[in-house]
Amino acid sequence: MTHTLNIVGGGMAGSEAAWQAANMGINVVIHEMRPSVETFAHQTGLLGEMVCSNSFRSDDSEQNAVGLLHWEMREANGLIMQTADKHRLPAGGALAVDRDPFAQSVTDALLAHPNISVKYGEITALPEDGHWIIATGPLTSSTLGQAIAAETGAEALAFFDAIAPIIYFDSIDMEKAWMQSRYDKGETEEERTAYLNCPMDKDQYEAFIDALLAAEKTEFHEGETAGYFDGCLPIEVMAERGRETLRFGPMKPVGLTNPHQPDVKAYAVVQLRRDNKLGTLYNIVGFQTKMKYGAQADVFKTIPGLENARFARLGGIHRNTFLNAPTLLTADMRLRSRPNVRFAGQITGVEGYVESAAMGLLAGRLAASELLGQTLETPPNTTAMGALITHITGGAEAKTFQPMNVNFGLFPPVEGLKGGRRGRKDRYKAYTDRAKVDWAAWLAPQPATT
Repeated sequence: MTHTLNIVGGGMAGSEAAWQAANMGINVVIHEMRPSVETFAHQTGLLGEMVCSNSFRSDDSEQNAVGLLHWEMREANGLIMQTADKHRLPAGGALAVDRDPFAQSVTDALLAHPNISVKYGEITALPEDGHWIIATGPLTSSTLGQAIAAETGAEALAFFDAIAPIIYFDSIDMEKAWMQSRYDKGETEEERTAYLNCPMDKDQYEAFIDALLAAEKTEFHEGETAGYFDGCLPIEVMAERGRETLRFGPMKPVGLTNPHQPDVKAYAVVQLRRDNKLGTLYNIVGFQTKMKYGAQADVFKTIPGLENARFARLGGIHRNTFLNAPTLLTADMRLRSRPNVRFAGQITGVEGYVESAAMGLLAGRLAASELLGQTLETPPNTTAMGALITHITGGAEAKTFQPMNVNFGLFPPVEGLKGGRRGRKDRYKAYTDRAKVDWAAWLAPQPATT
């Protein structure tokens, strides 16, 4: 094999694409601009670094589309899922990981692979020849972003992705807070107590909303607009949409009982999730923010139990660029105007670590098959991966295209099943049962991975 697959970007998508192609016998070069060219959100030069949450969300492969995507990636010998399982933290039914060891393990695995090499430095233009996958993610460099915009003839679409703050556990007042997963979800005691909860009464909640709305916010640069992705809204933007929005969102009090006051129902609850294996760091769930640093500390310390909180990292905000994939990409993820270039990951218009890695997995396999002289069809839309790629490459409405998480709304219906909430459990199980059979059939004829 003399052909080389070049991958630009060593995040979730790029790392997974490299792993899949290399295991099919292809020589792969990962081009990573960090650490020589830094970004707002990254802290290291490691491959597979997690810059926002440390959660891969639900791991339920029977009732949740994200959990089904986990299952499909595991079946395909996915590096990201293997590594996530290795560094798993208790998260009450979700899959959360110890982020620094996770990234180190991804980096070590890729560097140790005989078919993979890494070149550090920025790629500033779209390549005219060779075989390439662009997986630069939400923080694509401005130079490469401009080159992509020039090639596609369209202005870059952008929204702003906000980062939640991280707090030192030993600075939290456990006489006010307690450990419990919502509805005691989880098979072990550790899972059932995976979240740290801070309760608020009505007056405390109203005061918190007032402080949130009044806090000084980060200003946007000239020419930027705040087109947020609804799945990752800053809390102050949610609060601006209505004073009760947070109480029915990340601060909902349902499924929780405060052992300090078991007869008192909290009006709202702030949840924190373990961010490292040692349990020394906790991130505030759903609290992405664009408040300025000083304002963040002041506002978050009004939360009961966090009055003396010390912050390992305050929240932040960064621009997230993605393609209008339905108009620009073919069904096999190629750029229509330059077929030697594929795109993968968040830049294609998927949202989330898992979805990004999944698109990397597909791009890697599609590119490797081409280099091997084989034809590989994309997976059927009855699978989680197939439903997602079908949506972004043509199933979505191009005029209103926005980043999308995987969800059962992207799957073709199963005939004969009830609609509505009452039939949802049976319907979701039918979706996942069908997907698993179809995914296994799609994987079967492909070259074995090591």
